[in-house]
Amino acid sequence: MALLLISAATMTAMAQDQHGWRGPNRDGIYPETGLLKEWPAEGPEQLWETLDAGKGYSSPVIVNDHVYITGMNEDEDQEIFSAYSMDGKKEYELVYGTPWLKSYPETRTTPTIVGNRAYVISGIGEVVCIDIKKGDIAWKVDGKAEFGVKTGIWGVSESPLVFDNKVIFSPGGDTTTVVALNAKNGKTIWQSKSLGQKCNYASPLLIEHNGKSQIIATTGLSVIGVDPDNGEIKWKFDGFGEEATKNGWEKIAPNTPLYKDGKIFVCNGYDMNSFMLQLSDDLTSVELLWRNDDMDTHVGGFVLVDGTIFGSNWIGNSKGNWLAVDWNTGETKYETPWGSGKSKGSIISADDMLYCYDEKRGYVGLVKATPEAFELVSDFPIKKGEGPHWAHPVIDNGVLYIRHGSALMAFKIK
Repeated sequence: MALLLISAATMTAMAQDQHGWRGPNRDGIYPETGLLKEWPAEGPEQLWETLDAGKGYSSPVIVNDHVYITGMNEDEDQEIFSAYSMDGKKEYELVYGTPWLKSYPETRTTPTIVGNRAYVISGIGEVVCIDIKKGDIAWKVDGKAEFGVKTGIWGVSESPLVFDNKVIFSPGGDTTTVVALNAKNGKTIWQSKSLGQKCNYASPLLIEHNGKSQIIATTGLSVIGVDPDNGEIKWKFDGFGEEATKNGWEKIAPNTPLYKDGKIFVCNGYDMNSFMLQLSDDLTSVELLWRNDDMDTHVGGFVLVDGTIFGSNWIGNSKGNWLAVDWNTGETKYETPWGSGKSKGSIISADDMLYCYDEKRGYVGLVKATPEAFELVSDFPIKKGEGPHWAHPVIDNGVLYIRHGSALMAFKIK
């Protein structure tokens, strides 16, 4: 009985103690308070910077007074997992997998950390468990060999979902769609049926509705709901829109959906636009509630604050506006450019403020979370690093972390 109780407690802790992609709930909301409501003209105080994180688009994860991040090695032929002290000094780096070496090869996967283990997925679909205390690989599964990973032209860009001793991965392809691996040893627990579609860029989401859990995942052309106990696909929505079908945009959607009170918001770029789904009470079907043709976020994500969705849209690969959309009705409240040559980008929120990161010129902006207007309070430029500014910002314990290519910086915002 004692062993069973310990096992149950461990599983509960694993379900509740996930650190990783876009904050504790994968929605870009960080539970911080007492943050600065305005920054100095030159920007907030920089605490430290490092230029040896390796090229990548992933975000850092802060756990137990350490900063963890993925990147590429110096030869840019391997993906590395690096651990830093809280003052930015590298403690170790570990080669764990092979990057996608075709279009945009930089590392994508943000680590998911539970207890003393980190879980990552390489650009070619290797699922890896790392012991962060030892700096060693605990286990590794070749997704291509095991599940026939089927990608588009940008490889695999998923941050694994980890809960109840399961690691969730979406390989797509002709063998399966979504799989659950044992978090302790990497053995397959279940695999869903194949939909015959390519995998996608969006990391899956675990939701709860009417006391039941479900995994929300995306494939090349669908949004699906998966039973977390056995992998059964309970529903499938194929309505990415006319542009997705007409232009062959399979394997393009990069954004994790938002969920609240039985509603699922899905939004992707390249004129795929956005829509809201209503999940049935028994979690076996969805109904389309509304579409919005203004908001089609490229790679920057979106946040829900007080009934309003905030994010940016895709006008071109280096151009886009910032928007606010009503959660309940889909009405666009505002659409406006940032100005001064700045473009679309990534967004997170904390303490009733928006943190916007322009992907073109690298400005970080502090914006009021109001649906009336894009009200910029302060901004400052990121001058170190290389490539597009695609990594999503992170806030932890009053510190704002910004990653740009091989550069990682920490700013005091409290």
